[in-house]
Amino acid sequence: MKEFILNNKIRACFKLNSNTPRAALTLNMSISAPEKFAGEYILMNRLLLKGTANYSSKELSEILDENAIELNAEMKSDYLRLRFICLNEDYEKALSILADIIQNTTFEEFEKEKERLKGELTAELDSAKVKVSDLFTKTIYKNHYYGNSYTKILEEIDNVTKEDVINSYREILINSKKTVVLVGDTDPSLLEKYLGTIPESSDTESKITQPAALKQEYVEIIKDDANQAQILQGWLVPTIDDGDYPVLMLLNIILGASGLSSRLFRELREKKGLAYTVRTSYETHFKSAVFSIYIGTEPINTKTSIAGFKEEIEKIKETLVSDEELESAKNNWLGKQQYVSETNSQQANLMAYYSIMGKPFNYREEVIRMVKAVTPEQIRQCARKYFTDDFVLAVIKP
Repeated sequence: MKEFILNNKIRACFKLNSNTPRAALTLNMSISAPEKFAGEYILMNRLLLKGTANYSSKELSEILDENAIELNAEMKSDYLRLRFICLNEDYEKALSILADIIQNTTFEEFEKEKERLKGELTAELDSAKVKVSDLFTKTIYKNHYYGNSYTKILEEIDNVTKEDVINSYREILINSKKTVVLVGDTDPSLLEKYLGTIPESSDTESKITQPAALKQEYVEIIKDDANQAQILQGWLVPTIDDGDYPVLMLLNIILGASGLSSRLFRELREKKGLAYTVRTSYETHFKSAVFSIYIGTEPINTKTSIAGFKEEIEKIKETLVSDEELESAKNNWLGKQQYVSETNSQQANLMAYYSIMGKPFNYREEVIRMVKAVTPEQIRQCARKYFTDDFVLAVIKP
């Protein structure tokens, strides 16, 4: 692995994977300020690939298809991710197209894309599962940028103008930390030629605030055509910078992210027959993170399921997990890490993610070391510390 700095101060990393036929690149640009209206950033992201000063949207699409270049723009809460994967012989062409998009995108089809986005979000919200996630997100991150859910976007998207989108993109392009990772069997020197000319990377201080502390809150929506009750309970917890990060990842595996072997699956679905689906999630942002429990169940089982959540939480707070169960959770997590880092593209994404979050490109190795060192007592202390009565409980039911 080779790390270097481009002339415009972009942190770059090249990982040589010899004899691989395709090269993968990920470029991240940090988000340093909340959007003015919900939906502004996601609309900007969708318009990035709709044409440049040199290519129309159709021409750009045809060039990518003809050369089998997969090029995507993805809007995350804390950064804009641009990435491609292509055959080694088309690597320079892909780089030149990426550079053209970054510097010359025209944001054409603004009104058409806005209407398309509204239609897609409205259709998504027909799903009770999506609707409960939306309700949960905008409640746990109330009055915060991270809480810009689908319904919040639909409420505010008509306020967004093309000028807003262009100004937001320029702000990100000029005032952002940038990091790029190239993985494959190709020439890293071309990064300077094509990406060394974009606006330089800067350590602009983030204007995104720390989310407010939680107080217990119950929210519900009655959806008459729902076939199930959808329940989400969650807590605000530390993110990647905290020493409890590896412990929370293992708590997630033990409680509900390991499928058939997780505690919630065994207790609520297998033994009590309460769930169609039950799982936990640990979702991290730069300034915060959420640990949540989800279940889809018969409406008549709503109270019993919520009581089941509490029962399993109390167990893990009071009784040490066995060495065997903890070791199994570690192996599960390590196995997933292997699975999500097999390809050049996956490796580029992961390394660029760690870098944009302020960590070394190879931070995965440190995380693995920390996960392996977690003890049963750390699991218990972490559960006691964060699974408090200050939570959000969101329910959708008929």
